Amino acid sequence: MILIEQTTIPAVALPIQALKDHLRLGTGFADDTLQDALIESYLRAALATIESRIGKALIARRFLWRLEGWRQAHEQALPIAPVTQLVSLTVYDGLGGTTLVASSVYRLVPDTHRPKVAGFGGALPVVPSEGRVELVFDAGFGTAWAEVPADLGQAVLLLAAEYYEHRHDGGIREAGLPMAVLTLIDRWRTVRVLGGGAS
Repeated sequence: MILIEQTTIPAVALPIQALKDHLRLGTGFADDTLQDALIESYLRAALATIESRIGKALIARRFLWRLEGWRQAHEQALPIAPVTQLVSLTVYDGLGGTTLVASSVYRLVPDTHRPKVAGFGGALPVVPSEGRVELVFDAGFGTAWAEVPADLGQAVLLLAAEYYEHRHDGGIREAGLPMAVLTLIDRWRTVRVLGGGAS
């Protein structure tokens, strides 16, 4: 299984000023924006770290998920949440042939932690031997930072600040996430059963 991010988070959606305020960086100077690129890079790193830990997309974007078969014939848990829309489902037969599956054949089963794609009234489309299926979907809490849950937003700011404040340490620091960040993201963590199968 391969998950590919098809669209990226625009810089305008990132809380650059909020992190600068959190770090108490000076304002009112001619070079106020001098560190914006650095701040943005740490925000993106913190976002990626937290998203991978909790299995959630904080800011909305489009993903392509490629897999060689369904775990269950009638439904398949999706690799990230919250999913807002299934865009397309394409079956590849392994010989170069493709079939764009009609949206009336499958549906989204929304869930905060484990959304699923399911067949309408029956099984999902059959994936041929040596073939694969590609599912394109949109996931994320929203397009604006204000739509990210407050505790997750705070966790991102804390972790980005940690990266910023230790940027000169040469990688010599305690491994793992700070306890405050772990506490904030704990309720959002996805408990994976059987490698993320039907559960």
